[in-house]
Amino acid sequence: MKIAVIGGTGLIGSQVVKDLKAAGHEAVPHSQSTGVDIISGQGLDEAVAGADVVVNLTNSPTFDEASPAFFQTSMDNLLAAARKGGVGHFVILSIVGTDQVPELDYYRAKALQESILAAGPVPYSIVRATQFMDFMDAVLSWTADGDTVRLPATPIQPIASKDVAGAVAEVAVGAPLNGIRNIAGPEIFPLDELGRITLSRKGDSRTVVTDPTAGMFAAVKGDVLTDKNAHLAPTRYTDWLSRP
Repeated sequence: MKIAVIGGTGLIGSQVVKDLKAAGHEAVPHSQSTGVDIISGQGLDEAVAGADVVVNLTNSPTFDEASPAFFQTSMDNLLAAARKGGVGHFVILSIVGTDQVPELDYYRAKALQESILAAGPVPYSIVRATQFMDFMDAVLSWTADGDTVRLPATPIQPIASKDVAGAVAEVAVGAPLNGIRNIAGPEIFPLDELGRITLSRKGDSRTVVTDPTAGMFAAVKGDVLTDKNAHLAPTRYTDWLSRP
């Protein structure tokens, strides 16, 4: 199959391209660095021409109130190009629970992206993943202050980016779901505990203080960012931390 991977040079996209090529498919990465601009539309028609599948892994440059406009414009442009090019399957990566956290601009934006795709002209698949293990350092940095890091006890089910990429590649070469597949890591942790595990494993002496008002995940109510019934990935968090 010929698969156009938009955002194919990023954390997930580069691994998706690698997985698809290893499986014998023609996976072509596209991004601003290759001359494709999903906001202006530059290079889009050429990028998707002749593709059986489009995988869109691009992301908003900000997580604030500007993010819905990014997804509206980019999806409109991508779907128009895909329809024009006769693409038979359009795949996006979203977030488990994205429609359950309307307090967060970015989660509302991702829910909008899903609805645009579902209402669009191309058969589709939505892969919703839980929080990436790879982003834990960033989460810790948001609320770090001297010798302490403040984190809420929000339940998190972290998944390795390589497992996300494998799931996206698998869905991309299958029949369109015209629906959603949830994928998640094999374990659920309170975010504050995950922070303590991370700092301990890295020999970081900072202390995690449980604070229900700290950081972006403070807005999350209950366990909506987890899914025990999702397709569970194999990589455990402590094993991921111990990788070379």
